[in-house]
Amino acid sequence: MWQQTRQPGIAGLILALLSVAYAADLASPAAIDSPKMRDPFTYDTAMTARDPLLWPFSKKSIWNMPIGSKAKYVPAELETPIEGTLTVDEDLIILTPTEPLMDVYYNDVGWKRNRDRLEITGGLIGRYPVPRSFEVSPDNWDGLTPNLGAAILMPDRRTIVQTQPFAHRKNSPYATSRDLFPETDIYGDGYYGAHGGSGLSAIGGTLRLDELSPTSGPIRHALKINLAGRRNCYYDDEVKGFRWPAITEDKDGPSRYGRERTKSVPIPKGCRVGALFAIPATTNLDDFKFETVPGKMLAKAFQDYGAYYVDGTGWNVFAIETEWSPAGRFTTNFKKNWSFEFISMKTDNPWARDIAKIYAALCIVDNNSPSSVGGGGTPRAPLAPPFLK
Repeated sequence: MWQQTRQPGIAGLILALLSVAYAADLASPAAIDSPKMRDPFTYDTAMTARDPLLWPFSKKSIWNMPIGSKAKYVPAELETPIEGTLTVDEDLIILTPTEPLMDVYYNDVGWKRNRDRLEITGGLIGRYPVPRSFEVSPDNWDGLTPNLGAAILMPDRRTIVQTQPFAHRKNSPYATSRDLFPETDIYGDGYYGAHGGSGLSAIGGTLRLDELSPTSGPIRHALKINLAGRRNCYYDDEVKGFRWPAITEDKDGPSRYGRERTKSVPIPKGCRVGALFAIPATTNLDDFKFETVPGKMLAKAFQDYGAYYVDGTGWNVFAIETEWSPAGRFTTNFKKNWSFEFISMKTDNPWARDIAKIYAALCIVDNNSPSSVGGGGTPRAPLAPPFLK
């Protein structure tokens, strides 16, 4: 249920209640170590270890490095989306290494709307531990031809196989996909994978099931976003339409990037696939007067860690990558936690207005590079702790 716009104190009241609950929890010795009771805006510096399944990759990975004090911000000059405020690009995160191996066969459909992704059109791609009960089909996926990059943890509990676009009918003995990407190590840097529009990971940077909740604490990793490339992505024959850490661009990018631009201000040269976007460090988030608690939590993540541009939306909307796994979907948990949808096609509600404020404030961290991830300098947030042993 949406909050009414004439109740400006609601977000503050919710935040106050969360703070009271957090303080009360700390007063209880039995609950001090509970991972579910965390201040939504304060980093837990006492955390000594992390679960690689929930927080993968090395502390110096692009997905885990905060924005640095030397970051150089360039206004992104993004066009306001007109077909919707926010949607999702769901990453399939399948971390079930003890499941029986499932045959995954080649399907050549890709993003053609008039054909069936569930049909076998080629040979065996591989055998991976995927639960038969995990359905990814037109009956339950979002949109007509979603990207559906999958990250699958193998039985050795460290190798991640990535493929796209993955499909599986519930209880079917086989699944299908088309593109297979190089394997990654869950304990390694994890830069690359099954986002075909950039070559970047289908698990790093994804909003996980229990993040952005009243009890999750602040998000502690970079995010991933999709933009309408026809209006917002720079392209020329010299620099192309992508930049580090991306290793490729949308297949139709050279003929479409920037071709439908309507904003009078030109697209900045740095606004290419792979760009790191962030809210500048000098911005006081309280000045935005956020109307929802998750809006402010998300803004903090954009300011402290930023978000990588990993794919095009295909239509004029802004998208954030979220988890869909055998354990559930981020969007379902979000609605359960906050009583409104994460996806918003409208502009006239508190959540949509908060998203619009974040989107309008985004700048490009133009000096993000292999030698200065996040711009370099002093990180805005603590580095990730070691992995659990």
